[in-house]
Amino acid sequence: MIDSELDDELTSLAIATGRDKLALAREALAEWLEDQEDARDAETIIAQGNPTIPLEEVKRSLGLER
Repeated sequence: MIDSELDDELTSLAIATGRDKLALAREALAEWLEDQEDARDAETIIAQGNPTIPLEEVKRSLGLER
């Protein structure tokens, strides 16, 4: 069960988008689970001592710096 404030926000989003509340909740949960998996993968890579690239360097190399 979710609290009333979160349910109200979900209801508002469902109305605004014309989508079902359950579908929105499932989509949000699936995205959150994927984010958690990505975070665990990143932690594993870092723990193994694999090289990383700072975000600013990636942005610079892609021409995304402002």
